[in-house]
Amino acid sequence: MKVVVYAICKNEAQFVDRWMDSMGEADEVVVLDTGSTDATAERLRARGVQVTVEEIRPWRFDEARNRSLSLVPEDADLCVCTDLDEVFHPGWRAAMEAAWTPELCQLRYRYTWSFQEDGREGHVFWIEKAHSRRGWKWVNPVHEVLAWQGPGPLRSAPAPGVQLDHHPDPSKSRGQYLPLLELAVAEDPSNDRNMHYLGREYFFYRRWEECVIVLKKHLTLPTATWPDERCASMRYIAKALTALERDGEAEQWHIRAVGEAPWLREPWLDYAMYLYRHQDWPGVRFTSARALAIRERPQTYITEGESWGSLPYDLASLGRYYTGDLPGALEMAREACALAPKDERLRGNLALIERKLTRQMEKTPDERPHTS
Repeated sequence: MKVVVYAICKNEAQFVDRWMDSMGEADEVVVLDTGSTDATAERLRARGVQVTVEEIRPWRFDEARNRSLSLVPEDADLCVCTDLDEVFHPGWRAAMEAAWTPELCQLRYRYTWSFQEDGREGHVFWIEKAHSRRGWKWVNPVHEVLAWQGPGPLRSAPAPGVQLDHHPDPSKSRGQYLPLLELAVAEDPSNDRNMHYLGREYFFYRRWEECVIVLKKHLTLPTATWPDERCASMRYIAKALTALERDGEAEQWHIRAVGEAPWLREPWLDYAMYLYRHQDWPGVRFTSARALAIRERPQTYITEGESWGSLPYDLASLGRYYTGDLPGALEMAREACALAPKDERLRGNLALIERKLTRQMEKTPDERPHTS
């Protein structure tokens, strides 16, 4: 097989060597530099990369991706799109070759989008950026995706053992995302995915009213049928309404979110946090237990890192403590500390529960665990 990695970049000289150390398993690497003013292009060429420098005006990610894909040789069997702030674990090529068959169009593989401060994984999902040479086009000005336009049905398969890690530059702005999302929705108001992303972006900008309006519109679109993403819209609506001090409506949307996708931890934990703020401890105990009953981590981008970290155990510990179940609170507190061993509040709560259990028969004033 001929495997070619392709990418776009701008001012990412700091990542060149790390990226190429990872991408070196490919037969060729081609990059579209969209106007670097540092030494990115020169460093890439020094590592054997075929670099084309070309600005995309007006800027949009899909046009840049399509131009970079056009640089891939026609005889490539497998095209792998990455960014310079991403790193494959060694052996990725062999794992892709093992998963690939001639009738396939695309491969899926595991992607860690973010990491916690202690180095453990945060946001993890599966992506599909390894594909055949022909039949593909990148679409959407931002949050661009591959659209299959080739003959016959789209056939994809998982590639077990492939792991790609994202280590972004935290100084880079995402300020261009909002206007590009507004452009995407203006170009195609019926695109449910872009409508959801726009509402989510308004949430990130704390533009609560606009967030609620756009996400409610998302839920009315005929194509907005994926429960997981519908649930996410409902969750953002609920949290935006809380920020607008419309708690009664917010709780209704939390309940709707749970009902839309009860197989996800995220809506249960969002509702648990809402109940926690209202000190509804039986509710916190119930919702956190429902979250923890979900054992399998989904492969989609909807899953969030904190849902699979210490948070559900922390909430479960508080819920059990304040409903009188000290042994259960201790068990959950230990789990939370194991997942976040440097968190002083969690360690303090664990020590408090241990002391109380050992002194249950003594008439000493109750201590209370820290909730924030």
